[in-house]
Order: sequence, then structure tokens, then C-alpha cells
Amino acid sequence: MRLSLSSENVIQYLQNAGLYSVEDGALYEHEWLGSGRNNRNLLVKLADDHQLLVKQENHTHADSSTHEFFNEWLFHELLQKFPVLGNISAISSSLLHFDLENSLLIRNYFSEYMELEKFYENNGIFPLEIANAIGATLAGLHRSTCQKREYRDFMDTAPQGEFRYRYYNPAQGISSINQDIFGKIPTEALKFHAIYQQYESLESAIADLAYEWKPCCLTHNDLQLNNILLHSRWQQLDNCLVKFIDWEACAWGDPAFDLGTLLASYIKVWLSSLVTDPSLELEESLHLAIIPLEVIQPSILAVIRTYIHNFPMILDYHQDFILRVIQFTGLALTHHIQNAMEYHKYFDNRHLCMLEVAKSLLTMPEQAVLTIFGSSLSEILQPITGFKTTTQPTQEKQLLRIYYEKTRLRGC
Repeated sequence: MRLSLSSENVIQYLQNAGLYSVEDGALYEHEWLGSGRNNRNLLVKLADDHQLLVKQENHTHADSSTHEFFNEWLFHELLQKFPVLGNISAISSSLLHFDLENSLLIRNYFSEYMELEKFYENNGIFPLEIANAIGATLAGLHRSTCQKREYRDFMDTAPQGEFRYRYYNPAQGISSINQDIFGKIPTEALKFHAIYQQYESLESAIADLAYEWKPCCLTHNDLQLNNILLHSRWQQLDNCLVKFIDWEACAWGDPAFDLGTLLASYIKVWLSSLVTDPSLELEESLHLAIIPLEVIQPSILAVIRTYIHNFPMILDYHQDFILRVIQFTGLALTHHIQNAMEYHKYFDNRHLCMLEVAKSLLTMPEQAVLTIFGSSLSEILQPITGFKTTTQPTQEKQLLRIYYEKTRLRGC
């Protein structure tokens, strides 16, 4: 029978797992942290400021097909088997214990770190040092594993007695609306589905992105700002500024997807600060954002430039790499809207604005480059030694209009 984690039984479990002893000192605090749709998180504070994070997957019924924690354990084992990866300090594992039967894992808690998303929210600043550290770390992960069969084969491992597909393609659109969805999402969210399904070009762009999906390295697959930790003394450090956590979705995948998911998380900071009113058109709302896009752009540009500087050969594998990153950014925004509707039962006019932005990124990535990065494609790649951009017809530089006259939305 599957153990259900609680504050009453967690100490006994830690003792049985050999992670706690009465001689180590008495427990002085435990705290439930924010839990998501997939897991529950309990922070246990022991003597000598030793803190453990105990996580358990949420399964309303026996579901042996998910095993998301198995991926994190497998990633931990990968770092142990191949020390060259473990030397990338920002991705080093702190996993101490994995229990497949009870869908439970335990890792050290990084008490000196904070979620990057909360840092941005609380301080309203976007230091380039942080963006550079993220870009360099992600490039290091992708570069070190790119086209390495031994890493790919290791990540193909499945739980004993089970089989799983080698690759999962995350480039999926939103499923067609049917009667089953009416009880799962807010009524106002039906407007989103109606508009989404009118955009044939959007569905076509996602289908093309899925077709061109090219797994070639180990990817995090959920690299949002809340899965990046920032050291509390980042201003005094030369390294270890950031750490990537929650590797439950990691797999052999497409590096453009990781970057797109990350950039979408930055874009959401801007879109979440929009001023919405029925009297405002979409373009007006975008310009009235409390956190303007121009404030975030330098960090977005720093991430992509630092990434390419540390992993320039990605441009040999994918000449259109940056355009595909833009498209995956749009895809990640649509996934965010879907999650808000289905799991948080939340939907408002900002999500309709987000859909318009996502559509533009997916269907017109060439024009969106200047809008998102504040620089043209040639300007982004110019610092890369030895790389030559393909000659393109000269076009007038202009910001991308992210709405269309015939589909202009009011109330955004």
C-alpha cells in the first residue's frame, strides 16, 4: 500500500531511510511548501540548520505510467556515472533518496538560494549577470551531452518491468474542444478555445514545429523561472549564482525547447503586468504594462547571446536555431494558458493578450526577433566568431504588430 506523506510520519520515514537519527538532535520545524498539481512538498528542518525537502507525487489513483520522479533519480544517476556533467555546478544534484514504490524523493534544501521568479517579482530588476549565468549553464548542459549516444542510451532507461518511448515530443498544440472539457475549465475560458481554433495558421505552425523537432541532447524540459534558484549573495559570487532544480521532466530532447520555455517565462513577467480594461485595445495594454518589455529585453538578449557564445556549434546543427527558439517561446505561452485554465481554474483578459503574442511568435518568428530581443538576427549573431548569416533581402526594421485588424480583441 502506498504511503501517504504527512507531517506526522515524515520523521519516522527519514529514520527508516537512514537520513535522520535521534542522536542528530530533535526536529524543530516542518513546513508545507507550495505544492503543484503534480506533487506535495514538505520542508523538514533538523538540527544544525540541516534542511531536507521531501517531495511526493500526487496520484489520485494508481498510475504506474508517469513516474516523473524516476526521471529526476535517473538524472541524478547520470551525473554520478558521468562526472564531467556533475562538474557543472548549477545542475549538480542534491538528491539523497528515491522511493519508486511510494513515488517519493528527498533532497537537500538550498537554504541560501531563492526562486528567481520571486527575486524578479520582489525587486523589479533584471541584472545581466544572472541572465549570463543562466545562458552559460544551459549551454554547458546542451553542449556536453550533444550527440553523445552514451548519455542518450542512459536516459532511455525505464523503471524495472516497464517500457517507455525513447522520445517525447513536447511540441503539442491544444486539443480540440469537446463536451468533456466544459466541467474542467472556467466558462470564460471557452472564448479562448473558440479563438484558438479559428487560427488555422497557428495550428499549422505548431504542427510544423512538431515535425521539425530534433532531439539531440539532454534537456530540462521545464526550465521556467521558478525552477531556477538564485544565490542570496549573488552579487558577491563569481560562480554558482544559479541552480537548476526539478528535473522531473528531463529527457533527450531539442535544445530550442529549453530556451523557448525559459524565454516564455521572461515574457510572462511582462504580459502578467498588463493593464487591462474594456476601453483599451490590445496594443494600448501592451504599452501600458507595469513592467515594460524594454526592461526585460536586455536579459532575454543576454541569455541567447551567452548561450550561443558558449555553444556556437548549435548553429551548425540548426541554421534557423534562433527562429525555432522564438517559435517554442510562443508554444510555451499557449501551454501556460492551458495550464492556468485546466489546473488553476483561472482565466482573464491577459490570457487572451498572451494568445495573440503567442500566435505572432509561432507564425511570424522572423518579424518577432526584433520585438522580443530588441535586436535583429544579424546583430544577435554578430559577436559569434566565424559565423556568417545567410544573406536576406533588405527589410525595413519595424516592431511586430501582435494583433490583426479582423481579430482585434477588446477588453485586453
